[in-house]
Amino acid sequence: MAKRSSLFIRIVEGKNLPAKDITGSSDPYCIVKIDNEAIIRTATVWKTLFPFWGEEYEVHLPPTFHCVSFYVMDEDALSRDDVIGKVSLTHSQLAEHPKGYSGWLNLTEIDPDEEVQGELHLRIEIAGSEVAKKLRCQVFDARDLARKDRNGASDPFVRVRYNGRTQETSVIKKSCYPRWNETFEFGLDESAPEKLCVVEVWDWDLVSRNDFLGKVVFNVQGLLTVQREEGWFLLRPDKSKPPQDEGNLGALHLQVRLRDEMVLPYSHYQPLVQLLCQEVKAATQDRKAHLITLIDETTTAECRQEVAINLVKLFLGQGLAKELLDLLIKLELDKTDEPNTLFRSNSLASKSMESFLKVAGMQYLHRVLGPTINRVFEEKRYIELDPSKVESKDVGCSSLHWTQSESEVIQQSVHLLQSYLTDLLSAIAKSVKLCPAVIRAAFRQLFKRVGERFPEEKDQNVKFIAVTSFLCLRFFSPAIMSPKLFHLQEKHADARTSRALLLLAKTVQSVGNMDPVVSCAKEGWMAPLQPTIQQGVAQMKQFILQLLDIEEEEELDLQKALTLPGQVVKEGPLFIHKAKSKGPLLSSCFKKLYFTLTSEALTYAKTPNSKKISFIPVANIRAAEKVEEKCFGSSHVMQIVYTDEAGQAETVYLQCKCVNELNQWLSALRKVCVNNMGMLCSYHPGIFRGEKWSCCHQKDKTGLGCDKTRHGVTLREWNDPLDPDLEVHLIFRHLLGVREAMKEKYLELSTLEKGEDFPLNQSEDLENADGPTQLFRVLQDLEEAHDKELSRLRDLADLERNCLVDLQT
Repeated sequence: MAKRSSLFIRIVEGKNLPAKDITGSSDPYCIVKIDNEAIIRTATVWKTLFPFWGEEYEVHLPPTFHCVSFYVMDEDALSRDDVIGKVSLTHSQLAEHPKGYSGWLNLTEIDPDEEVQGELHLRIEIAGSEVAKKLRCQVFDARDLARKDRNGASDPFVRVRYNGRTQETSVIKKSCYPRWNETFEFGLDESAPEKLCVVEVWDWDLVSRNDFLGKVVFNVQGLLTVQREEGWFLLRPDKSKPPQDEGNLGALHLQVRLRDEMVLPYSHYQPLVQLLCQEVKAATQDRKAHLITLIDETTTAECRQEVAINLVKLFLGQGLAKELLDLLIKLELDKTDEPNTLFRSNSLASKSMESFLKVAGMQYLHRVLGPTINRVFEEKRYIELDPSKVESKDVGCSSLHWTQSESEVIQQSVHLLQSYLTDLLSAIAKSVKLCPAVIRAAFRQLFKRVGERFPEEKDQNVKFIAVTSFLCLRFFSPAIMSPKLFHLQEKHADARTSRALLLLAKTVQSVGNMDPVVSCAKEGWMAPLQPTIQQGVAQMKQFILQLLDIEEEEELDLQKALTLPGQVVKEGPLFIHKAKSKGPLLSSCFKKLYFTLTSEALTYAKTPNSKKISFIPVANIRAAEKVEEKCFGSSHVMQIVYTDEAGQAETVYLQCKCVNELNQWLSALRKVCVNNMGMLCSYHPGIFRGEKWSCCHQKDKTGLGCDKTRHGVTLREWNDPLDPDLEVHLIFRHLLGVREAMKEKYLELSTLEKGEDFPLNQSEDLENADGPTQLFRVLQDLEEAHDKELSRLRDLADLERNCLVDLQT
């Protein structure tokens, strides 16, 4: 059984932030750190004290994490960014809210004594004879200490305090990964009032006072029982000071949910997977109350999105995504009498199709929308059609300028929007071959089912609208309005660009509705665009007919199209520098190249279309980790450790342009390497220079690393590789939660079908039982296996419990 943790984070907005600029405003953004490692950076919202971000992330991380912190910063172009304040939530606080935490949290001032990180490797034991007992503390090394000096490192030493006595290690210069290997002894006085041994880490400073780096506190009374403790201990802050300025620095609105899952080996879930697939395959052959009907009827709005995503991913992995969507669409059509209301609600069918497009079509979305979105951002043109919102503006040079009238602004806006829409529709029309075959086949089934349900002549447009309701209204338009959330842009649009994108999205929605007269009647100021929209409707219909014209041979390879070895996982420009054994490594040594990551290899070339210069097989990668800022003068450098053809370890250093790009690349690399054998448990976050490692000063180039690898820390993306173990486990957990509701619904549907009371089948003959009865038995078996494994793990945890206490002095 593997424990998997994920953290859902939504950074909503801030309020009442202090002004950090001379203009009386601020340019706020958020940095999210998990155990003091920066994972996420939001976009900057310019010139406001009430920023709105609305950004969502999901981070997969080890279950051993301790804290997630949100730092609100003020971006400055010419100086170092200002820190406004922070909010921290511990693992235990999040665990107290199983449904997640949502609300406003006051920002607090950052206290240097609380900004601690890293771990200390110690052995502490009771030694000596019964007559003369001693407390012996061996200080081995530390890792990932806070950087307190301008050179990007610290000069750490350890101070051990017990019973009024203090002893200190030597100072290790310029290292956040120091090694001491020093031993201290104290006379043990069991009658002394002092029952704690405090081990502190400090940064030595020649001129100013020493900086606190954290501490570990041991209960000596507990040591007398266990005699010895050894391991890596998390450094704790000194919380002796009361919080400062709480409430005076503004507040942050957050939604955070921690989910810890205990996932059994896939073989345990195999009966559930087989049953679900069997039900979907058989659903087209009968009209009885089947399993998917029960899932549809009992899934509430609160969890519908999550269930839809997991179902889509599971059935994609089984090669049955089209069949699942077809069944859900049939169930939705059976409940729909008016074509005008078709797929307008957030039903399981709608959510599943929407999730399916994001999982299978994100790369397609980028290719279609990317050029037009980039053009809008680059041009930053003022566009407004609503007369009540038009602002007069000066045009021309300083010596000859005039003020545009309202009609001139609207006329110019119409021309610009027509140009953008024409470009976009042209890109869509040419994208038939770019669209994944699995999406084309799913839309073909949708088109067919809707045509069968509403065959009248007056409803001939309904089957086209069914396709555009997903493609245009639920896929293209949201991406146009919020390009950052779909990774089409790195930053949020400013007010002018945001308005232009909103108007462009409205025109795309009007094309998707396929009734420009009604669309323009609702908002009269859209009337000048009616001819362009009318032309767009004709183009869209022609595009849909071409999109649905998919050959049977192509449909047979639907799953292969999603899982081809050469499918691109991530691509883009990076700066490369290969490690050298000697000489300085400077940022100027980096060379810009275009990198492409697939499930088979990481390749790079001069340009996207040029010949590949070199490649690293994914199977040879042993680690993908960050590099210390002091090594290259940048905090956005990562290293890939791999083995060459001769089996020798090699390292390549790659520089990204921002923290988000860095974490996205690390996340993608770690996901494609998840099944690699021989992944490293430790690595060097520094570089080997001047015959030693810059991080820990060790001279053995091939020795064990001084920091632990972080293979389990990844960001969830829509195009993530399928994870059958986790997906079927999440479906199991959902079905377990609605089991009683499913039983009630099953009895209700069976009674209606047979016209009499129908007791739940408890027969042991599962082979002849119907789907729901088999499901309830499978859920029971899985629940028992899960509980048994959890009990075993709890017993192991009890045995490993140590005497470390979270006690601050």
